[in-house]
Amino acid sequence: MRVIVFLLVAALLALTGYAYFGDMSADPRPTRVPVRLDLGTVPPAPPAPAAATAPAEAPLDPAAEVDAPDDPDALD
Repeated sequence: MRVIVFLLVAALLALTGYAYFGDMSADPRPTRVPVRLDLGTVPPAPPAPAAATAPAEAPLDPAAEVDAPDDPDALD
Protein backbone atom coordinates (compact mmCIF):
# COMPACT_ATOMS: atom_id res chain seq x y z
CA MET A 1 0.00 0.00 0.00
CA ARG A 2 2.86 2.37 0.81
CA VAL A 3 4.40 1.73 -2.60
CA ILE A 4 1.19 2.65 -4.40
CA VAL A 5 0.77 5.85 -2.38
CA PHE A 6 4.42 6.76 -2.99
CA LEU A 7 4.04 6.17 -6.74
CA LEU A 8 0.88 8.31 -6.87
CA VAL A 9 2.57 11.17 -4.99
CA ALA A 10 5.66 10.89 -7.20
CA ALA A 11 3.50 10.93 -10.34
CA LEU A 12 1.62 14.02 -9.17
CA LEU A 13 4.89 15.79 -8.34
CA ALA A 14 6.34 14.83 -11.72
CA LEU A 15 3.25 16.10 -13.52
CA THR A 16 3.30 19.35 -11.57
CA GLY A 17 7.01 19.83 -12.30
CA TYR A 18 6.53 19.14 -15.99
CA ALA A 19 3.62 21.59 -16.17
CA TYR A 20 5.63 24.28 -14.37
CA PHE A 21 9.07 23.79 -15.96
CA GLY A 22 8.21 22.09 -19.24
CA ASP A 23 8.14 24.11 -22.43
CA MET A 24 5.35 22.76 -24.59
CA SER A 25 5.17 25.63 -27.07
CA ALA A 26 6.87 25.27 -30.43
CA ASP A 27 9.15 27.96 -31.78
CA PRO A 28 7.53 29.59 -34.83
CA ARG A 29 9.48 29.10 -38.06
CA PRO A 30 8.46 30.46 -41.44
CA THR A 31 8.30 27.75 -44.08
CA ARG A 32 7.99 28.17 -47.82
CA VAL A 33 7.01 25.32 -50.08
CA PRO A 34 7.02 25.82 -53.84
CA VAL A 35 3.76 24.88 -55.58
CA ARG A 36 3.54 24.22 -59.31
CA LEU A 37 0.27 25.13 -60.95
CA ASP A 38 -0.42 23.77 -64.43
CA LEU A 39 -2.59 26.62 -65.70
CA GLY A 40 -1.76 26.13 -69.37
CA THR A 41 -3.61 22.83 -69.81
CA VAL A 42 -6.87 22.47 -71.70
CA PRO A 43 -9.89 21.95 -69.42
CA PRO A 44 -11.56 18.55 -69.71
CA ALA A 45 -14.56 18.18 -71.99
CA PRO A 46 -18.00 18.41 -70.37
CA PRO A 47 -19.74 15.09 -69.78
CA ALA A 48 -22.04 13.80 -72.49
CA PRO A 49 -25.75 14.38 -71.80
CA ALA A 50 -27.54 11.35 -70.45
CA ALA A 51 -30.14 9.77 -72.68
CA ALA A 52 -33.69 10.33 -71.47
CA THR A 53 -35.03 7.04 -70.22
CA ALA A 54 -38.53 6.27 -69.07
CA PRO A 55 -38.83 5.23 -65.42
CA ALA A 56 -39.20 1.53 -64.91
CA GLU A 57 -42.72 0.46 -64.02
CA ALA A 58 -43.20 -1.52 -60.87
CA PRO A 59 -44.18 -5.14 -61.51
CA LEU A 60 -47.83 -5.85 -60.89
CA ASP A 61 -48.52 -8.17 -57.99
CA PRO A 62 -51.89 -9.93 -58.43
CA ALA A 63 -51.98 -10.80 -54.72
CA ALA A 64 -51.89 -7.13 -53.72
CA GLU A 65 -55.39 -6.03 -54.67
CA VAL A 66 -56.71 -2.86 -53.08
CA ASP A 67 -60.16 -4.15 -52.08
CA ALA A 68 -59.10 -7.60 -50.96
CA PRO A 69 -61.38 -8.59 -48.02
CA ASP A 70 -59.13 -11.56 -47.22
CA ASP A 71 -56.17 -9.32 -46.40
CA PRO A 72 -55.80 -9.15 -42.58
CA ASP A 73 -53.63 -6.01 -42.88
CA ALA A 74 -56.12 -4.10 -45.04
CA LEU A 75 -57.39 -0.82 -43.64
CA ASP A 76 -61.15 -0.27 -43.42
